[in-house]
Amino acid sequence: MHFKKLAAAATLLICALPAVSQARDTTVYLPLDKAVAEATRTGKIDGSVKFYLAGNTPAGNVTVVSPGAVTNKKTNAFNKTDAVACEWVAQSAIISLFQAAKNAGANAVTNIVSFYKSNERKDTTTYECHAGAIMAGVALKGDLAKVQ
Repeated sequence: MHFKKLAAAATLLICALPAVSQARDTTVYLPLDKAVAEATRTGKIDGSVKFYLAGNTPAGNVTVVSPGAVTNKKTNAFNKTDAVACEWVAQSAIISLFQAAKNAGANAVTNIVSFYKSNERKDTTTYECHAGAIMAGVALKGDLAKVQ
């Protein structure tokens, strides 16, 4: 009888371990320009759309075509460093905004803010990423605009 209780307790403990490791949610701040440069270098975007974090105003006349475009991307973070997973998912978010801009006839995404769980975070150089043991996520919000 004692063995059955011990086996049951061990089973519960083993089942609880993945839940504990999945609960990790580390906030990471990384430079957006690095993710944009890598997405351009690898041909995922073509450079025809420029990206401006809030506080960085493009030179020229800015006409907002579609305000408040949001992208919320997740990626597999298993067996990756937080930085690698975050850079990968940031590129996915950038590609999404790039495609939205192209579809709207825009050549820029301006006033970009991190928008994780609908919480705005403004920074002139970095985006916010949340990395866990299994998943990493980046949410961005920005205005699709024409800059002349």
